[in-house]
Amino acid sequence: MSPAIWRLVGFLAAVEIASGVLQGYYTPIYSDIADHLRIADGDVNWFEAVQLIVSALAVPVLSRLGDLHGHRRVLIVATVITALGGWLVAFAPGFWTFLIGWALQGAYTVWLPMEIAILHERSRDRPDRPALVRRGAALLVLALEVGVIAGALTAGALQPVLGMTAILSIPAAATTIALIAILLGVRDESAPATGRLDLPGTALLSVGLLLVLGGLVVVRLEGLASPLAWLLVVAGLAVLAWFVRVERASPTPLVDVRALAAPGMWPVQLAAALFGMSVLGAQIPLSTFARTDPAEVGYGLGVDAGAIANLIGLYVVCMAVGALLSPMAARRLGVRGMLVGSAVLVAIGYATFIPLHDALVHAMLAMGIAGLGSGALVASLPAAAAQASQHGGTAEAAGLTNATKTVGGCLASALFAVALASTGSISDPTAGHAPMSGYLTVWAICSASALLAALALSRLPSGDRETTATASVA
Repeated sequence: MSPAIWRLVGFLAAVEIASGVLQGYYTPIYSDIADHLRIADGDVNWFEAVQLIVSALAVPVLSRLGDLHGHRRVLIVATVITALGGWLVAFAPGFWTFLIGWALQGAYTVWLPMEIAILHERSRDRPDRPALVRRGAALLVLALEVGVIAGALTAGALQPVLGMTAILSIPAAATTIALIAILLGVRDESAPATGRLDLPGTALLSVGLLLVLGGLVVVRLEGLASPLAWLLVVAGLAVLAWFVRVERASPTPLVDVRALAAPGMWPVQLAAALFGMSVLGAQIPLSTFARTDPAEVGYGLGVDAGAIANLIGLYVVCMAVGALLSPMAARRLGVRGMLVGSAVLVAIGYATFIPLHDALVHAMLAMGIAGLGSGALVASLPAAAAQASQHGGTAEAAGLTNATKTVGGCLASALFAVALASTGSISDPTAGHAPMSGYLTVWAICSASALLAALALSRLPSGDRETTATASVA
Protein backbone atom coordinates (compact mmCIF):
# COMPACT_ATOMS: atom_id res chain seq x y z
CA MET A 1 0.00 0.00 0.00
CA SER A 2 1.07 3.58 -0.59
CA PRO A 3 1.66 5.80 2.48
CA ALA A 4 -1.57 7.69 1.73
CA ILE A 5 -3.61 4.48 1.68
CA TRP A 6 -1.92 3.23 4.84
CA ARG A 7 -2.77 6.51 6.55
CA LEU A 8 -6.37 6.28 5.41
CA VAL A 9 -6.69 2.69 6.63
CA GLY A 10 -5.23 3.75 9.98
CA PHE A 11 -7.88 6.41 10.57
CA LEU A 12 -10.65 4.10 9.34
CA ALA A 13 -9.34 1.41 11.70
CA ALA A 14 -10.13 3.76 14.59
CA VAL A 15 -13.73 3.76 13.40
CA GLU A 16 -13.81 -0.05 13.22
CA ILE A 17 -12.35 -0.33 16.72
CA ALA A 18 -15.31 1.75 17.90
CA SER A 19 -17.60 -0.56 15.93
CA GLY A 20 -16.07 -3.54 17.72
CA VAL A 21 -16.53 -1.84 21.08
CA LEU A 22 -20.23 -1.36 20.30
CA GLN A 23 -20.57 -5.03 19.40
CA GLY A 24 -18.57 -6.50 22.28
CA TYR A 25 -18.91 -4.09 25.18
CA TYR A 26 -22.51 -4.69 26.19
CA THR A 27 -22.50 -8.51 26.11
CA PRO A 28 -21.06 -9.05 29.63
CA ILE A 29 -23.36 -6.45 31.24
CA TYR A 30 -26.80 -7.20 29.76
CA SER A 31 -28.07 -8.42 33.14
CA ASP A 32 -26.73 -5.28 34.80
CA ILE A 33 -28.46 -3.15 32.16
CA ALA A 34 -31.72 -4.97 32.89
CA ASP A 35 -31.32 -4.24 36.61
CA HIS A 36 -30.41 -0.61 35.85
CA LEU A 37 -33.60 -0.16 33.80
CA ARG A 38 -35.71 -2.27 36.19
CA ILE A 39 -36.80 -4.64 33.43
CA ALA A 40 -36.85 -8.42 33.16
CA ASP A 41 -33.86 -10.14 31.55
CA GLY A 42 -36.12 -11.31 28.72
CA ASP A 43 -36.91 -7.72 27.76
CA VAL A 44 -33.26 -7.28 26.78
CA ASN A 45 -34.15 -9.17 23.58
CA TRP A 46 -35.97 -6.03 22.43
CA PHE A 47 -32.61 -4.28 22.16
CA GLU A 48 -31.43 -6.75 19.52
CA ALA A 49 -34.75 -6.71 17.68
CA VAL A 50 -35.07 -2.93 17.40
CA GLN A 51 -31.45 -2.42 16.38
CA LEU A 52 -31.63 -5.09 13.66
CA ILE A 53 -34.77 -3.47 12.26
CA VAL A 54 -33.21 0.01 12.26
CA SER A 55 -30.05 -1.35 10.62
CA ALA A 56 -31.98 -3.10 7.87
CA LEU A 57 -33.94 0.08 7.16
CA ALA A 58 -31.09 2.57 7.41
CA VAL A 59 -28.23 0.86 5.58
CA PRO A 60 -29.72 0.87 2.04
CA VAL A 61 -30.78 4.52 2.34
CA LEU A 62 -27.51 5.75 3.86
CA SER A 63 -25.49 3.74 1.34
CA ARG A 64 -27.35 5.32 -1.58
CA LEU A 65 -26.90 8.76 -0.04
CA GLY A 66 -23.19 8.02 0.21
CA ASP A 67 -22.99 7.35 -3.52
CA LEU A 68 -24.99 10.50 -4.27
CA HIS A 69 -23.45 12.99 -1.83
CA GLY A 70 -20.08 11.54 -0.81
CA HIS A 71 -19.09 8.54 1.26
CA ARG A 72 -17.16 10.55 3.84
CA ARG A 73 -20.10 12.87 4.40
CA VAL A 74 -22.48 9.99 5.09
CA LEU A 75 -19.86 8.25 7.24
CA ILE A 76 -19.75 11.40 9.38
CA VAL A 77 -23.56 11.61 9.58
CA ALA A 78 -23.85 7.92 10.55
CA THR A 79 -21.17 8.36 13.21
CA VAL A 80 -22.89 11.44 14.65
CA ILE A 81 -26.18 9.51 14.85
CA THR A 82 -24.43 6.58 16.52
CA ALA A 83 -22.68 8.84 19.03
CA LEU A 84 -25.94 10.61 19.89
CA GLY A 85 -27.56 7.21 20.41
CA GLY A 86 -24.68 6.16 22.66
CA TRP A 87 -24.90 9.23 24.85
CA LEU A 88 -28.69 8.82 25.04
CA VAL A 89 -28.16 5.24 26.20
CA ALA A 90 -25.73 6.40 28.88
CA PHE A 91 -28.05 9.04 30.33
CA ALA A 92 -31.45 7.47 29.57
CA PRO A 93 -33.88 7.96 32.46
CA GLY A 94 -35.95 4.89 31.54
CA PHE A 95 -36.52 1.92 29.24
CA TRP A 96 -38.10 3.69 26.28
CA THR A 97 -35.50 6.44 26.10
CA PHE A 98 -32.82 3.78 26.36
CA LEU A 99 -34.49 1.80 23.56
CA ILE A 100 -34.52 4.87 21.28
CA GLY A 101 -30.83 5.47 21.93
CA TRP A 102 -30.05 1.81 21.36
CA ALA A 103 -31.92 1.89 18.04
CA LEU A 104 -30.00 4.99 16.89
CA GLN A 105 -26.75 3.15 17.51
CA GLY A 106 -27.78 0.77 14.72
CA ALA A 107 -26.45 3.37 12.26
CA TYR A 108 -22.96 1.96 12.87
CA THR A 109 -23.74 -0.93 10.50
CA VAL A 110 -23.17 1.40 7.53
CA TRP A 111 -19.60 2.22 8.61
CA LEU A 112 -17.81 -0.72 7.00
CA PRO A 113 -19.60 -0.37 3.62
CA MET A 114 -18.76 3.35 3.56
CA GLU A 115 -15.13 2.63 4.44
CA ILE A 116 -14.78 0.03 1.71
CA ALA A 117 -16.37 2.43 -0.78
CA ILE A 118 -13.87 5.12 0.23
CA LEU A 119 -10.95 2.70 -0.18
CA HIS A 120 -12.33 1.55 -3.52
CA GLU A 121 -12.54 5.11 -4.84
CA ARG A 122 -9.24 6.31 -3.34
CA SER A 123 -7.33 3.50 -5.08
CA ARG A 124 -9.14 3.72 -8.43
CA ASP A 125 -5.98 4.80 -10.30
CA ARG A 126 -3.90 1.92 -8.96
CA PRO A 127 -3.45 -1.16 -11.18
CA ASP A 128 -3.63 -3.34 -8.07
CA ARG A 129 -6.79 -1.69 -6.72
CA PRO A 130 -8.65 -4.96 -6.01
CA ALA A 131 -5.75 -6.34 -3.97
CA LEU A 132 -5.40 -3.05 -2.09
CA VAL A 133 -9.08 -2.97 -1.19
CA ARG A 134 -8.93 -6.61 -0.15
CA ARG A 135 -5.97 -6.02 2.17
CA GLY A 136 -7.52 -2.84 3.52
CA ALA A 137 -10.79 -4.61 4.28
CA ALA A 138 -8.91 -7.40 6.07
CA LEU A 139 -7.10 -4.88 8.28
CA LEU A 140 -10.36 -3.08 9.05
CA VAL A 141 -11.96 -6.35 10.15
CA LEU A 142 -8.89 -7.03 12.30
CA ALA A 143 -9.44 -3.66 13.97
CA LEU A 144 -13.12 -4.53 14.42
CA GLU A 145 -12.28 -7.78 16.22
CA VAL A 146 -9.70 -6.03 18.39
CA GLY A 147 -12.46 -3.62 19.38
CA VAL A 148 -14.81 -6.49 20.23
CA ILE A 149 -12.26 -8.08 22.56
CA ALA A 150 -11.24 -4.76 24.11
CA GLY A 151 -14.87 -3.80 24.64
CA ALA A 152 -15.81 -7.06 26.34
CA LEU A 153 -12.74 -7.03 28.60
CA THR A 154 -13.21 -3.36 29.49
CA ALA A 155 -16.87 -3.83 30.41
CA GLY A 156 -16.04 -6.83 32.58
CA ALA A 157 -13.28 -4.94 34.36
CA LEU A 158 -15.27 -1.74 34.94
CA GLN A 159 -18.57 -3.30 35.99
CA PRO A 160 -17.58 -3.87 39.64
CA VAL A 161 -16.07 -0.40 40.14
CA LEU A 162 -18.20 2.12 38.19
CA GLY A 163 -21.82 3.13 38.19
CA MET A 164 -23.97 2.24 35.17
CA THR A 165 -24.01 5.76 33.73
CA ALA A 166 -20.21 5.85 33.66
CA ILE A 167 -20.01 2.30 32.30
CA LEU A 168 -22.49 3.06 29.51
CA SER A 169 -20.59 6.23 28.59
CA ILE A 170 -17.57 4.26 27.36
CA PRO A 171 -19.07 3.15 23.98
CA ALA A 172 -20.38 6.68 23.41
CA ALA A 173 -16.90 8.08 24.08
CA ALA A 174 -15.36 5.53 21.68
CA THR A 175 -17.80 6.58 18.94
CA THR A 176 -17.03 10.25 19.57
CA ILE A 177 -13.30 9.53 19.18
CA ALA A 178 -14.09 7.71 15.92
CA LEU A 179 -15.89 10.83 14.69
CA ILE A 180 -12.80 12.93 15.42
CA ALA A 181 -10.65 10.41 13.51
CA ILE A 182 -12.90 10.72 10.46
CA LEU A 183 -12.86 14.52 10.57
CA LEU A 184 -9.08 14.67 10.90
CA GLY A 185 -7.85 11.84 8.70
CA VAL A 186 -10.37 10.72 6.10
CA ARG A 187 -10.67 12.34 2.70
CA ASP A 188 -13.12 11.24 0.03
CA GLU A 189 -12.05 11.64 -3.59
CA SER A 190 -15.05 9.89 -5.12
CA ALA A 191 -17.09 11.54 -7.83
CA PRO A 192 -20.70 11.61 -6.59
CA ALA A 193 -23.19 9.69 -8.70
CA THR A 194 -25.81 11.56 -10.66
CA GLY A 195 -29.46 11.49 -9.68
CA ARG A 196 -31.35 11.90 -6.44
CA LEU A 197 -32.68 9.78 -3.63
CA ASP A 198 -35.60 7.66 -4.80
CA LEU A 199 -38.23 8.68 -2.24
CA PRO A 200 -41.02 6.34 -3.46
CA GLY A 201 -38.59 3.43 -3.44
CA THR A 202 -37.30 4.42 0.01
CA ALA A 203 -40.85 4.51 1.39
CA LEU A 204 -41.78 1.15 -0.12
CA LEU A 205 -38.58 -0.55 1.02
CA SER A 206 -38.98 0.85 4.54
CA VAL A 207 -42.60 -0.28 4.83
CA GLY A 208 -41.88 -3.70 3.32
CA LEU A 209 -38.89 -4.42 5.54
CA LEU A 210 -40.70 -3.09 8.62
CA LEU A 211 -43.63 -5.43 7.99
CA VAL A 212 -41.44 -8.48 7.32
CA LEU A 213 -39.11 -7.88 10.24
CA GLY A 214 -42.05 -7.01 12.49
CA GLY A 215 -43.63 -10.32 11.52
CA LEU A 216 -40.42 -12.12 12.47
CA VAL A 217 -40.43 -10.37 15.85
CA VAL A 218 -44.00 -11.61 16.39
CA VAL A 219 -42.82 -15.12 15.48
CA ARG A 220 -40.23 -14.86 18.24
CA LEU A 221 -42.91 -13.78 20.72
CA GLU A 222 -45.87 -15.96 19.71
CA GLY A 223 -44.44 -18.80 17.62
CA LEU A 224 -44.97 -20.02 14.07
CA ALA A 225 -48.71 -20.53 14.61
CA SER A 226 -49.36 -16.79 15.04
CA PRO A 227 -51.77 -15.49 12.33
CA LEU A 228 -50.56 -11.93 12.93
CA ALA A 229 -46.97 -12.91 12.22
CA TRP A 230 -47.81 -14.48 8.87
CA LEU A 231 -50.12 -11.62 7.95
CA LEU A 232 -47.30 -9.14 8.53
CA VAL A 233 -44.78 -11.23 6.60
CA VAL A 234 -47.09 -11.76 3.60
CA ALA A 235 -48.03 -8.06 3.54
CA GLY A 236 -44.36 -7.12 3.71
CA LEU A 237 -43.44 -9.45 0.84
CA ALA A 238 -46.26 -7.95 -1.24
CA VAL A 239 -44.92 -4.45 -0.59
CA LEU A 240 -41.39 -5.58 -1.48
CA ALA A 241 -42.68 -7.04 -4.75
CA TRP A 242 -44.24 -3.65 -5.47
CA PHE A 243 -40.91 -2.05 -4.57
CA VAL A 244 -39.11 -4.18 -7.19
CA ARG A 245 -41.58 -3.07 -9.88
CA VAL A 246 -41.13 0.60 -8.94
CA GLU A 247 -37.33 0.29 -8.89
CA ARG A 248 -37.23 -1.33 -12.32
CA ALA A 249 -39.10 1.66 -13.75
CA SER A 250 -37.16 4.34 -11.86
CA PRO A 251 -34.33 6.21 -13.64
CA THR A 252 -32.56 6.70 -10.27
CA PRO A 253 -33.52 3.67 -8.15
CA LEU A 254 -32.66 3.32 -4.49
CA VAL A 255 -31.58 -0.26 -5.26
CA ASP A 256 -30.61 -1.12 -8.82
CA VAL A 257 -32.53 -4.40 -9.03
CA ARG A 258 -31.27 -5.02 -12.56
CA ALA A 259 -27.67 -4.79 -11.34
CA LEU A 260 -28.54 -7.23 -8.56
CA ALA A 261 -29.19 -9.86 -11.22
CA ALA A 262 -25.63 -9.54 -12.57
CA PRO A 263 -23.55 -12.76 -12.34
CA GLY A 264 -21.03 -11.10 -10.05
CA MET A 265 -23.62 -9.57 -7.71
CA TRP A 266 -26.55 -11.85 -6.88
CA PRO A 267 -24.41 -14.70 -5.48
CA VAL A 268 -22.72 -12.26 -3.10
CA GLN A 269 -25.97 -10.74 -1.85
CA LEU A 270 -27.67 -14.12 -1.44
CA ALA A 271 -24.62 -15.48 0.39
CA ALA A 272 -24.64 -12.44 2.72
CA ALA A 273 -28.25 -13.15 3.71
CA LEU A 274 -27.52 -16.83 4.33
CA PHE A 275 -24.33 -16.02 6.22
CA GLY A 276 -26.27 -13.62 8.44
CA MET A 277 -28.26 -16.54 9.81
CA SER A 278 -25.22 -17.93 11.61
CA VAL A 279 -23.06 -14.87 12.27
CA LEU A 280 -25.94 -12.84 13.76
CA GLY A 281 -28.27 -15.56 15.01
CA ALA A 282 -26.18 -18.26 16.66
CA GLN A 283 -24.36 -16.50 19.51
CA ILE A 284 -27.23 -16.33 22.00
CA PRO A 285 -28.16 -20.04 21.57
CA LEU A 286 -24.48 -20.93 22.01
CA SER A 287 -24.33 -18.88 25.21
CA THR A 288 -27.47 -20.42 26.72
CA PHE A 289 -26.34 -23.95 25.80
CA ALA A 290 -22.94 -23.38 27.37
CA ARG A 291 -24.51 -22.10 30.62
CA THR A 292 -26.97 -25.01 30.88
CA ASP A 293 -26.01 -27.46 33.65
CA PRO A 294 -25.80 -31.05 32.31
CA ALA A 295 -26.27 -32.42 35.83
CA GLU A 296 -29.69 -30.78 35.91
CA VAL A 297 -31.08 -31.41 32.43
CA GLY A 298 -28.76 -33.97 30.85
CA TYR A 299 -27.10 -31.68 28.29
CA GLY A 300 -25.13 -28.45 28.12
CA LEU A 301 -21.62 -27.50 29.13
CA GLY A 302 -22.32 -26.09 32.59
CA VAL A 303 -19.65 -23.39 32.36
CA ASP A 304 -19.59 -19.97 33.95
CA ALA A 305 -19.59 -16.54 32.33
CA GLY A 306 -15.79 -16.45 32.33
CA ALA A 307 -15.57 -19.58 30.21
CA ILE A 308 -18.12 -18.15 27.78
CA ALA A 309 -16.03 -14.98 27.53
CA ASN A 310 -13.02 -17.12 26.65
CA LEU A 311 -15.07 -18.99 24.03
CA ILE A 312 -16.25 -15.73 22.48
CA GLY A 313 -12.68 -14.46 22.59
CA LEU A 314 -11.46 -17.53 20.71
CA TYR A 315 -14.18 -17.04 18.09
CA VAL A 316 -13.28 -13.38 17.63
CA VAL A 317 -9.54 -14.13 17.37
CA CYS A 318 -10.24 -16.79 14.74
CA MET A 319 -12.40 -14.28 12.84
CA ALA A 320 -9.47 -11.84 12.82
CA VAL A 321 -7.12 -14.57 11.59
CA GLY A 322 -9.61 -15.55 8.88
CA ALA A 323 -9.88 -11.94 7.72
CA LEU A 324 -6.09 -11.52 7.57
CA LEU A 325 -5.62 -14.78 5.67
CA SER A 326 -8.34 -14.05 3.11
CA PRO A 327 -6.13 -11.99 0.74
CA MET A 328 -3.49 -14.74 0.72
CA ALA A 329 -6.18 -17.37 0.13
CA ALA A 330 -7.58 -15.29 -2.73
CA ARG A 331 -4.17 -15.19 -4.40
CA ARG A 332 -3.79 -18.94 -4.14
CA LEU A 333 -7.35 -20.12 -4.75
CA GLY A 334 -8.87 -17.23 -6.66
CA VAL A 335 -11.52 -15.02 -5.15
CA ARG A 336 -14.35 -17.44 -5.88
CA GLY A 337 -12.43 -20.33 -4.33
CA MET A 338 -11.62 -18.30 -1.24
CA LEU A 339 -15.24 -17.24 -0.74
CA VAL A 340 -16.59 -20.76 -1.26
CA GLY A 341 -13.97 -22.22 1.06
CA SER A 342 -14.78 -19.67 3.75
CA ALA A 343 -18.49 -20.51 3.63
CA VAL A 344 -17.66 -24.23 3.79
CA LEU A 345 -15.56 -23.62 6.92
CA VAL A 346 -18.57 -21.97 8.58
CA ALA A 347 -20.71 -24.97 7.60
CA ILE A 348 -18.16 -27.44 8.97
CA GLY A 349 -17.84 -25.49 12.21
CA TYR A 350 -21.55 -25.58 13.03
CA ALA A 351 -21.93 -29.14 11.76
CA THR A 352 -19.23 -30.15 14.25
CA PHE A 353 -21.59 -29.13 17.06
CA ILE A 354 -24.10 -31.83 16.10
CA PRO A 355 -22.02 -34.89 17.09
CA LEU A 356 -19.61 -33.07 19.43
CA HIS A 357 -21.26 -30.92 22.10
CA ASP A 358 -20.51 -32.58 25.44
CA ALA A 359 -17.41 -30.64 26.46
CA LEU A 360 -16.03 -27.13 26.27
CA VAL A 361 -13.21 -28.30 24.01
CA HIS A 362 -15.85 -29.41 21.48
CA ALA A 363 -17.35 -25.93 21.44
CA MET A 364 -13.92 -24.36 21.10
CA LEU A 365 -13.12 -26.57 18.11
CA ALA A 366 -16.42 -25.83 16.40
CA MET A 367 -16.33 -22.08 17.01
CA GLY A 368 -12.68 -21.88 15.97
CA ILE A 369 -13.44 -23.44 12.59
CA ALA A 370 -16.56 -21.32 12.09
CA GLY A 371 -14.66 -18.19 13.16
CA LEU A 372 -11.99 -18.61 10.48
CA GLY A 373 -14.61 -18.75 7.74
CA SER A 374 -16.76 -16.01 9.28
CA GLY A 375 -13.87 -13.55 9.49
CA ALA A 376 -13.00 -14.07 5.84
CA LEU A 377 -16.62 -13.54 4.79
CA VAL A 378 -17.10 -10.41 6.93
CA ALA A 379 -14.08 -8.86 5.20
CA SER A 380 -14.74 -10.22 1.74
CA LEU A 381 -18.44 -9.96 0.94
CA PRO A 382 -18.80 -6.14 1.03
CA ALA A 383 -15.61 -5.73 -1.01
CA ALA A 384 -16.77 -8.32 -3.54
CA ALA A 385 -20.05 -6.46 -3.95
CA ALA A 386 -18.24 -3.13 -4.38
CA GLN A 387 -16.00 -4.61 -7.07
CA ALA A 388 -19.00 -6.02 -8.96
CA SER A 389 -20.87 -2.71 -8.83
CA GLN A 390 -20.99 -0.06 -11.51
CA HIS A 391 -19.43 3.37 -11.01
CA GLY A 392 -21.43 5.40 -8.52
CA GLY A 393 -22.87 2.36 -6.79
CA THR A 394 -20.03 1.03 -4.65
CA ALA A 395 -21.50 2.06 -1.29
CA GLU A 396 -24.96 0.87 -2.32
CA ALA A 397 -23.63 -2.57 -3.27
CA ALA A 398 -21.38 -2.93 -0.22
CA GLY A 399 -24.10 -1.64 2.11
CA LEU A 400 -26.64 -4.04 0.67
CA THR A 401 -24.55 -6.97 1.90
CA ASN A 402 -24.98 -5.66 5.45
CA ALA A 403 -28.71 -5.13 4.92
CA THR A 404 -29.29 -8.63 3.54
CA LYS A 405 -27.09 -10.07 6.29
CA THR A 406 -29.27 -8.31 8.86
CA VAL A 407 -32.47 -9.70 7.31
CA GLY A 408 -30.93 -13.17 7.42
CA GLY A 409 -30.07 -12.64 11.07
CA CYS A 410 -33.64 -11.58 11.85
CA LEU A 411 -35.01 -14.66 10.11
CA ALA A 412 -32.63 -16.91 12.02
CA SER A 413 -33.43 -15.19 15.30
CA ALA A 414 -37.14 -15.90 14.81
CA LEU A 415 -36.57 -19.52 13.78
CA PHE A 416 -34.17 -20.14 16.64
CA ALA A 417 -36.56 -18.61 19.18
CA VAL A 418 -39.21 -21.11 18.08
CA ALA A 419 -36.77 -24.03 18.05
CA LEU A 420 -35.54 -23.20 21.54
CA ALA A 421 -38.96 -22.58 23.09
CA SER A 422 -39.13 -23.92 26.64
CA THR A 423 -41.17 -27.03 27.37
CA GLY A 424 -42.97 -25.14 30.14
CA SER A 425 -44.02 -28.36 31.88
CA ILE A 426 -44.25 -28.17 35.66
CA SER A 427 -43.58 -31.91 36.02
CA ASP A 428 -40.65 -31.82 33.62
CA PRO A 429 -37.26 -31.33 35.36
CA THR A 430 -36.03 -29.53 32.25
CA ALA A 431 -38.83 -26.94 32.40
CA GLY A 432 -37.54 -23.49 31.62
CA HIS A 433 -34.72 -24.89 29.48
CA ALA A 434 -34.68 -25.22 25.73
CA PRO A 435 -34.95 -28.80 24.43
CA MET A 436 -31.79 -30.46 23.15
CA SER A 437 -33.53 -31.02 19.83
CA GLY A 438 -33.86 -27.25 19.54
CA TYR A 439 -30.11 -26.74 19.80
CA LEU A 440 -29.49 -29.46 17.23
CA THR A 441 -31.95 -27.67 14.94
CA VAL A 442 -30.09 -24.36 15.41
CA TRP A 443 -26.73 -25.87 14.52
CA ALA A 444 -28.20 -27.74 11.55
CA ILE A 445 -29.78 -24.53 10.20
CA CYS A 446 -26.50 -22.61 10.62
CA SER A 447 -24.56 -25.33 8.83
CA ALA A 448 -27.12 -25.73 6.03
CA SER A 449 -27.37 -21.97 5.44
CA ALA A 450 -23.58 -21.73 5.16
CA LEU A 451 -23.54 -24.60 2.66
CA LEU A 452 -26.20 -22.84 0.61
CA ALA A 453 -24.06 -19.69 0.75
CA ALA A 454 -21.11 -21.70 -0.58
CA LEU A 455 -23.31 -23.04 -3.37
CA ALA A 456 -24.42 -19.50 -4.27
CA LEU A 457 -20.83 -18.23 -4.26
CA SER A 458 -19.76 -21.08 -6.52
CA ARG A 459 -21.91 -19.39 -9.19
CA LEU A 460 -19.63 -16.34 -9.27
CA PRO A 461 -17.81 -15.84 -12.58
CA SER A 462 -14.63 -17.89 -12.70
CA GLY A 463 -11.14 -16.80 -13.63
CA ASP A 464 -7.62 -18.06 -13.30
CA ARG A 465 -5.90 -17.41 -10.01
CA GLU A 466 -3.52 -14.72 -11.16
CA THR A 467 -6.21 -12.74 -12.97
CA THR A 468 -8.66 -13.09 -10.12
CA ALA A 469 -6.14 -12.04 -7.52
CA THR A 470 -5.37 -8.82 -9.31
CA ALA A 471 -8.64 -7.93 -10.96
CA SER A 472 -11.29 -8.96 -8.43
CA VAL A 473 -12.00 -8.07 -4.86
CA ALA A 474 -12.83 -10.59 -2.20
